[in-house]
Amino acid sequence: MRTLLLALASALSITVTAAPLAVPPPPDLAAKAYLLLDFQSGAHLAARDPDKRIDPASLTKLMTEYLTLKAVKEGRLRLDQQLTVSQKGWKTEGSRMFLDPKKPARVDELLRGMIVQSGNDACVTLAEAIAGSEENFAGMMNQQAAALGMTGTHFMNSTGLPNPQHYTTARDLSVLAMAIMRDYPEFFAIASMKEYRYNNITQPNRNLLLFRDPEVDGLKTGHTDSAGYCLIATKHHDGRRVLSVVLGTASENARADESAKLLGYGLNFFDTTRLYAAKQAVAQTVVYKGEANQVAAGFDRDQFITVPKGAIPRIQAQTILQPKLIAPLAAGQVIGSVKLTLDGQPLAELPLKTLAAVPQAGFFGRMVDSVKLWWK
Repeated sequence: MRTLLLALASALSITVTAAPLAVPPPPDLAAKAYLLLDFQSGAHLAARDPDKRIDPASLTKLMTEYLTLKAVKEGRLRLDQQLTVSQKGWKTEGSRMFLDPKKPARVDELLRGMIVQSGNDACVTLAEAIAGSEENFAGMMNQQAAALGMTGTHFMNSTGLPNPQHYTTARDLSVLAMAIMRDYPEFFAIASMKEYRYNNITQPNRNLLLFRDPEVDGLKTGHTDSAGYCLIATKHHDGRRVLSVVLGTASENARADESAKLLGYGLNFFDTTRLYAAKQAVAQTVVYKGEANQVAAGFDRDQFITVPKGAIPRIQAQTILQPKLIAPLAAGQVIGSVKLTLDGQPLAELPLKTLAAVPQAGFFGRMVDSVKLWWK
């Protein structure tokens, strides 16, 4: 369970001490690398070689999708905008949505063709529209990867076609997948489409789990000879969502089977709960020399935690605040923590932040509080 606890530290920016939590070991997957995490808490529930460098194949398209959705959100592209298909885009090898260079394609069509049909021609067309060339777009991909904290990734193209300098890791792919679902939830439904028809050609989604399990609703497949068969899958159940990254399996069926095992493990043996809502006042504490004499402490975003199945009622919380807070205080300033224990063992420590700024008081107010502090 140390994997889970350390992942909580990463997801929540907390300090964690390993506690003896009883959970069955994760399934033994026939894959080169894998990672399982809880979407709400970000906790890593199981992993093998998550930082191993791998060929991402068409999982690359998640970054092309992210940058496309970002361009739409920022107004640099419109979903109904018609894009010309270049000769390079039309002739790109590998999987395609069968674009016609004589017929412009809309951005929303290209998104579906890229995500559902894994069209390399769609990727190149979008890349050229956003950055002028696929080479320029690859530079944008690497900049965005760095901004997201994908430290083990380097992109050379928008499609995932093999290149010795084109690589990533299971951990980085999970960061990217989480970012897409978090930043552009309104487009998430495209990943659950079982088929898409374009240019009078219908192609099925290669994610077999969409056809096997109604609770699976994403996210992307990938395959090359060097990468093997890969799948990033998501599944929801009773208000929870887990995400799996399974890389380097032997077949299309194998990547679905192994992913199903991992998703089931995450839902069957763990629970996730929201401990605190964003901007909720967890505590009030005294402030000296400020325009206000108290400040509320809480969190700037919802705080979730994942623990073994059935353990949520046994979580205990202790609030600790810094003594003698003196203004000025900035909004979001850390002024304490909530220490969590499970069955009496340390589980996590969440940093408490000010929910509002407290400017410094005037001269008279500061003098009065100076006297109070002297007596204390």
